[in-house]
Amino acid sequence: MTAAAHIPPVAACSYPVRGGNLVQPMVDGVSIFRRIGEAIEAARRSVWLTVAFYADDFAFPDGRGALFDLLDRTAARGVDVRMLAWRPNPELYHDGRLFGGSAADRAMLAARDSRVRIRWDRAATVYCQHQKCWMIDAGTPSETAFVGGANLTAKALSRHDSYIEIAGPAATDVHHNFVQRWNEASERGATDGNWACDASDAMAFPAALSPPRGDSTVQIQRMLHAGRYSDGRPAPGGAPFDVARGERAVLEQYRQAIDAARRTIYIENQAIPVPEIADRLLGALARGVEVVLLTAADPEPYVYAARRDPAQQARFRSLAALAAHRDFLLAGIAARQGAARQPTYVHGKLMVVDDVWATVGSCNLHAYSLQGHSEMNAAIWDAAVVRALRTALYAKHLDLGTEALDDAAALRLFARTARDNRLKLEKGDPAWQGDAFAFPAARYAMTAGEVP
Repeated sequence: MTAAAHIPPVAACSYPVRGGNLVQPMVDGVSIFRRIGEAIEAARRSVWLTVAFYADDFAFPDGRGALFDLLDRTAARGVDVRMLAWRPNPELYHDGRLFGGSAADRAMLAARDSRVRIRWDRAATVYCQHQKCWMIDAGTPSETAFVGGANLTAKALSRHDSYIEIAGPAATDVHHNFVQRWNEASERGATDGNWACDASDAMAFPAALSPPRGDSTVQIQRMLHAGRYSDGRPAPGGAPFDVARGERAVLEQYRQAIDAARRTIYIENQAIPVPEIADRLLGALARGVEVVLLTAADPEPYVYAARRDPAQQARFRSLAALAAHRDFLLAGIAARQGAARQPTYVHGKLMVVDDVWATVGSCNLHAYSLQGHSEMNAAIWDAAVVRALRTALYAKHLDLGTEALDDAAALRLFARTARDNRLKLEKGDPAWQGDAFAFPAARYAMTAGEVP
């Protein structure tokens, strides 16, 4: 943690900072789900996952099959396979990419005689159970966690996203989170709230930390709505935390990391920052910190609707204020398709600061994630791991190696390349360097088709 000591961890949260972890970043859906699929096939004791969005068109790469094909094969080997799935409240509009335990869902499970234990869990009011974590062989010396933001849909395999694989003491905190949520899942007592188990199926909290596996320092951080869970018994080695009052660790970590940044901030997020985060980024820019924000150039329809809503204009004014600064770049990515370019949706939720600290997880920088969704991120204090993540992302977006550059030189190269690609876009020239391009904040979410 020495190189990143200027970035403080969060004090008021469920999980302490843990040393001794082995951390491996993963970029984009195919790589992410290839590795998770390998880990599931190698599991000997347990496979547990939390599900937000799901579609039955999802399949693991390399012929491993659909989600329930792989999970059912794993359960047939005697592995304890459990799923916590989000069930939306009736007042929440959704687009159907869910596994909410409908009659059709349960008929599918019955037809395949699935032995996957499933428990459904609602969030508060209009919010979402948005965690997307996986736990392999919990409670064993080899327990491994995956924390990130990719959904279980075919579309997710074509989106730009990120995950972190963790082995070591911090994986035990992901284990603890799953047990806490399973035991208090909202639907556990409902007649249709479980599959292959019932309300009496309670899990034991972890009694000891997983042994050290590497050199990375990690803190598992969450967002939890107040009143949603009440059993706040601490994880091994952790201090008591009143989870009934809610948890805001991811938001607090963003605040602290931005305020502590000295040289560079690189953000990937599908949402532009809420004004509070934007204001802190403005403060960083005023201190001489350089900032790149990579987001979806062609965002989801609700963003276009917000752009036309007078009550939502604060976030766009904040973006305009950021864009007015010479050391800020707003960028998107677009893949070449034949003789043209088409935007690639940025779905990742990460931030890299000073090449020594990063956060990766499920939490977006919009009001829902920062006010009521359940979320999980992993904050990492390890210059080697963070640098590897940064160089992997830049290699993808610039098609250039930046291993020999420090964070400031690499960020400036990113900005120059994205601006050059913007000029090519305006000239109709698809022969870009990489896939990153700058775009004006004033045009963000104004009209569809930012990329011709």
